Amino acid sequence: MTDYLASSELALLQRHGLNDFEALWALQLDAVDEPNTGRGGWSSVFRLELEGKGYYLKRQLNYLTRTLHRPFGEPTFAREFRNITRYQKLKIPALQAVFYGERKSNGEHRAMLMTRALDEWNDLDSLLAQWPQLAAEKRLGILQACGQLGRTLHAAGQVHGCFYPKHIFLRERREGWQAQLIDLEKTRPLLLGMRDRLKDLEPLLRRARAWSEGDVRSLLAAYLQQPADSPLVTTWLQRLVRRQHEKEAR
Repeated sequence: MTDYLASSELALLQRHGLNDFEALWALQLDAVDEPNTGRGGWSSVFRLELEGKGYYLKRQLNYLTRTLHRPFGEPTFAREFRNITRYQKLKIPALQAVFYGERKSNGEHRAMLMTRALDEWNDLDSLLAQWPQLAAEKRLGILQACGQLGRTLHAAGQVHGCFYPKHIFLRERREGWQAQLIDLEKTRPLLLGMRDRLKDLEPLLRRARAWSEGDVRSLLAAYLQQPADSPLVTTWLQRLVRRQHEKEAR
């Protein structure tokens, strides 16, 4: 497989001698958290800053997942990189890949994924923690951005699979709030219509305890492009609440 390197970052990486797999793999960095172990190997995430720009460099060694299409296994980053590329083609707002590469040698399977850090963005979790203190106009902007993000995702025929507050990043601009997604590893095609859509949205509402029914209606209004008090919004709200109660009762 040929390494991927975003053309927009090539000059910067070249200036620092980091425009190939071996250089990036050998770079000494501090991990941002404890590495994941299992699957016969490990996976770890590192923070890198170059000329005022932030990046996350993720490395894996023998950290493989096996599927029907790839019974001998592949790095979990491989699927995430494919999904990042798919989101870009489908114009679904999401994190940007800077570098991806794999190496196989002497029984070792290494993989590396580098993405731009979202330093100007806030995850929805952090915004929910201060929800009561936010101005009503800000709350509405956030809800509408989340609803539109879900609509864009599903209209493109994709299910995120982990549509959680910690995976939705937002920022405020003069023209309004913008939202995008991270953690695309579990993305899959949307095959079951409304059932898949509800299944994708419900975990978000279950985790966003700070939201009132009116808040959820505002999100669904943006998602469905309907008035917040419309019968269609009410139907979706009722089905989401029912699904949430079923999940919590298990």
